[in-house]
Amino acid sequence: MKIGIIGTGNMGTILVEALIDGKAVSPSSMVITNRSITKAKLLKDKYKGIRVGENAADVASQSDLVFICVKPLDVYTIINEINPHLNIRKCVISITSPIDTSQLEAKTACSVIRVIPSITNRALAGVSLITYGEHCSENWKTKVESMFAKISIPVSIEENITRVASDIVSCGPAFFSYLLQRFILAAVKETDIDQERATVMASEMIVGLGELLKQGHYTLPSLQEKVCVKGGITGEGIKVMEEELGDLFEHIFQATHTKFNEDLEKVNSQFYKH
Repeated sequence: MKIGIIGTGNMGTILVEALIDGKAVSPSSMVITNRSITKAKLLKDKYKGIRVGENAADVASQSDLVFICVKPLDVYTIINEINPHLNIRKCVISITSPIDTSQLEAKTACSVIRVIPSITNRALAGVSLITYGEHCSENWKTKVESMFAKISIPVSIEENITRVASDIVSCGPAFFSYLLQRFILAAVKETDIDQERATVMASEMIVGLGELLKQGHYTLPSLQEKVCVKGGITGEGIKVMEEELGDLFEHIFQATHTKFNEDLEKVNSQFYKH
């Protein structure tokens, strides 16, 4: 099976690296391209055997499975460019949340899947969100799920939870990275600890927290209960969080959904303009 990757920005690069390092595909089975070819050539230098295509159409012509890893408003242009090279035996995967599978199915005869990956997939961990097109073949469903099972836990989602699922899986690492950085900076500001050691401690704490959950030792509530001894220091910190967090996370979801709806309007104006 020949794999094509159109777009080697942040997410496209992570997919290439994860799929190869997770042994989901071999470098020799992959052909990639990017608007700036230099970026694609950097991956070719790293993984011998990868081929670099001249453009999107060139990649699609050589591939059975084509990943479109570009910004939402560029997908419409790309699908038009590659459509002459697609057929019923091939499959297209879009990785952007505002583009739904029905929009892509209306433009092409091939199988269509949306996969929303996460930066955590680079560590062969985390979740990838999968939505299959109505006319996607069972063969491609099996192949793609098997592929992503090697770099993540694939989870099928419906259109109505696309944004919130993406917020949790794909945006979540950035949100909690920001919170952890604020946690570190507050420790440095309020005490005598230096930032370097605070960063090591906090980073290893979060890795250990992940391992506790992954290995099934605790659930989130039971872990908090174990650490938060009644009348203890941790409890005092939790009280502050309860008082000051307020509706922070509700506001985050409101903001992401507002931006998502704006993107949907722009995308729809492209796909439904005729």
